[in-house]
Amino acid sequence: MLGLLFLTKNKKRTLEESVRLIQQGDHFLLNEIIEAYKPFIAKNVSSVCKRYIYDTDDEFSIGLIAFNEAIEKYSAEKGSSLLSFAEVIIKRRVIDYIRKQTKDQHVSIDLTYSSIEEESAGMVIVNELSLEEYKKKSDEEIRKEEIIQFQTLLTSFDLSFSDLVENSPKHADARENAIKVAKLLVENRELRDALFEKKRLPIKQLEKMVNVSRKTIERNRKYIIAISLILSSDYVYLNDYLKGVLET
Repeated sequence: MLGLLFLTKNKKRTLEESVRLIQQGDHFLLNEIIEAYKPFIAKNVSSVCKRYIYDTDDEFSIGLIAFNEAIEKYSAEKGSSLLSFAEVIIKRRVIDYIRKQTKDQHVSIDLTYSSIEEESAGMVIVNELSLEEYKKKSDEEIRKEEIIQFQTLLTSFDLSFSDLVENSPKHADARENAIKVAKLLVENRELRDALFEKKRLPIKQLEKMVNVSRKTIERNRKYIIAISLILSSDYVYLNDYLKGVLET
């Protein structure tokens, strides 16, 4: 409650601005933000565990630690909001925790009492899901969320998935070269900032830094922008895909 009151008094300060102050050492503000966003943390932990989460649950503690981690690592330059970034981190950490805790290859998802008599007799129906099935389901949910977040980010650059399909390089070596150009762009702070500020590819500057013709860069412009956005953000599965492409 105190956290919510604190945030209300600072309506002009965005959450991302608060995070910047926290990263500069404002520990009091950190505690206020964590307190205010406990419902957000519990909601995301619950979505992974498939049950109501209490603040005394170990999984909730993992969520708190993950939210704090997200605050420490967040960078507005990556293009996503803190809450989007925190959601990915929380779910990833909770999934990792469940996997480590599951030594007998199954996960107890829920406890259902069919009647008061059964409860008093200690008869509990436990819904079990194989670890592999649970992992697959959780991964699919996070993958879907990544795609939705990425689609939103693409829209802000006036791009769509259909644009990527139409403008994706046809040959594997051309795609690999485009990804390498994007990687170079992201690693250069000045070029990355220019991309996010102006919402267009800094072709002139890139041309001087890569062994690729201006014509080739312009032809693959939309694809390079899309790959740059992925590399600049905390997309677990999309980044893993690109890593695989670059290592092949």
